[in-house]
Amino acid sequence: MSVVNEKPVVPDPVSPPVPGLAPPATGYGPASATMNAGASTIAPALPGGTALTAPPGTAPGRLIPGFVPARTPVPDPAAAPPDAPATAPAAGASRTSPAAAPPPRPPGTRSRAEELAAIRERARQGPSPDATERQHARGKLTARERIELLLDEGSFSEIEPLRRHRADGFGMARRRPYSDGVLTGWGAVDGRTVFVYAHDFRIFGGSLGEAHAAKIHKVMDLAEAAGAPLVSLNDGAGARIQEGVTALAGYGGIFRRNARASGVIPQISVMLGPCAGGAAYSPALTDFVFMVQDIAQMFITGPDVVQAVTGESIGIDALGGARVHSTTSGVAGFSYPDEESCLADVRYLLSLLPSNNRELPPSQPCEDPADRRCEALFDLVPEDPSRPYDMLSVISEIVDDGEVFEVHATWARSVICAFARLGGDVVGIVANQPLSQAGVLDIQSSEKAARFVSGCDAFNIPLLTLVDVPGFLPGVAQEHDGIIRHGAKLLYSYCNATVPRVQLILRKAYGGAYIVMDSRSIGADLSYAWPTNEIAVMGAEGAANVIFRREIASADDPEEARRRHVEEYRSELMHPYYAAERGLVDDVIDPAATRETLIRAFRMLRSKHADLPSRKHGNPPA
Repeated sequence: MSVVNEKPVVPDPVSPPVPGLAPPATGYGPASATMNAGASTIAPALPGGTALTAPPGTAPGRLIPGFVPARTPVPDPAAAPPDAPATAPAAGASRTSPAAAPPPRPPGTRSRAEELAAIRERARQGPSPDATERQHARGKLTARERIELLLDEGSFSEIEPLRRHRADGFGMARRRPYSDGVLTGWGAVDGRTVFVYAHDFRIFGGSLGEAHAAKIHKVMDLAEAAGAPLVSLNDGAGARIQEGVTALAGYGGIFRRNARASGVIPQISVMLGPCAGGAAYSPALTDFVFMVQDIAQMFITGPDVVQAVTGESIGIDALGGARVHSTTSGVAGFSYPDEESCLADVRYLLSLLPSNNRELPPSQPCEDPADRRCEALFDLVPEDPSRPYDMLSVISEIVDDGEVFEVHATWARSVICAFARLGGDVVGIVANQPLSQAGVLDIQSSEKAARFVSGCDAFNIPLLTLVDVPGFLPGVAQEHDGIIRHGAKLLYSYCNATVPRVQLILRKAYGGAYIVMDSRSIGADLSYAWPTNEIAVMGAEGAANVIFRREIASADDPEEARRRHVEEYRSELMHPYYAAERGLVDDVIDPAATRETLIRAFRMLRSKHADLPSRKHGNPPA
């Protein structure tokens, strides 16, 4: 290779020094050059040991085309020697850096993680401490505090905590808090997966907008896909007015998912604040509704609208508070004085329910002996069919450890609907309550029992029916308000139920009410009766008055004739073994052996399988 320039290279005094290079030894470029295996390598003392290689045959110190060697600066005579002490600049002189500052490095993973942690903490804290104080001043917990009470400690996994709305009208662009007013995710209750969403009233009053609704839709879809219960903690002001019809469409998506998941996964609504307008329909579509007194309200039209349209003046709690819905309307199944006790019972209810309709309810070990005799029943139930008693006391004596979880305890009180355990297994109990209207069936009690029976059947919970019923409640108001179609709802629910069904007749079982209360003729798997049972078309007095009307009227002593004919009817058609002789009950049992008999029956029926005819769906009475 020819050498193109053999003159020494004079260092450019303007060029800055290259840190890490040693002073040149010969004045010909870098510090040294070595010949290795036919190649000329110029090896400056660069950081990391980097070497620059020249083409083979190039002499050391020669200038190579295309190669610019490192240059060393010419010392400035005016500059202070390296070992001179530093001096401050003169007054008025500018302080300059000897070298330009390096460009800022792009943020790394660690700094990004720190930034994320700060954002998450800001989202977790909510809009402001003042908003939290206002929530507490109303006697209400925050959404996160509620979730912490509901779920096992540390089990909550949040979904979309950084979601924000996209609205820009009416000043919304300046207010874009994280979460958009609803917390969604999943956690555990007693180690079992549960999905939850909770309105955050501190953000836009918990109102529903597009992003808010999308988060709820997602958690509902996940709950259905995972086959796990869904709990909604409601504390919202309804549709977000600033987002218009988009918010209404969000509610439509919630309602559709409520209906689709009905009977598939348990859905529980907990009312912890206002729920007005169309928003109230979502809780009504779920399986159970809990309400907290004084802070929760539900209504379609508020007090102002009611007064404007009808002239009626009414307060917000009197219109749609917890007491109204748990005693008068039947919208709420449970009412509590505080949030803590309410959420504790939500947890307990979940322990009685399966995760979905493909599972059985969770069993648990039972220390209460299955063969325990219930001698107290002899004293709890009077033999005289006209004397009242508390059916709840009877239930408590029969079930495991006396634990009964009643649904709608203060509404339609002539019938009891409750969950309990027998031998460690969950059962749903429907029973007449003689303390209320002698245990008759009316419009409200028929609706209450019908929905409970359907819910138990949907989630594979066996049914126990305790019968002491004098019939359906007579009266003009009942007939005009539709006792026929409402009573038919209970009949429809029992006839469609495929879970294990056991009937126990304690005393009275008269007329159509006897049939409706899960008699053998409508599909009960087993029917038992105590020796105090009276199964008949009607009571002996009424039957005698109809059958022997003429004889009684023509008798010298009508009252004596009536008494004689009543006893005749009772002895022939209403003795305790009449139904057993005709196969209408499977056995007449000792009341003290009730618990053991029922546990054996349900254990035998545990593997029951029954199919309904193929159809799209039934058409139950309205």
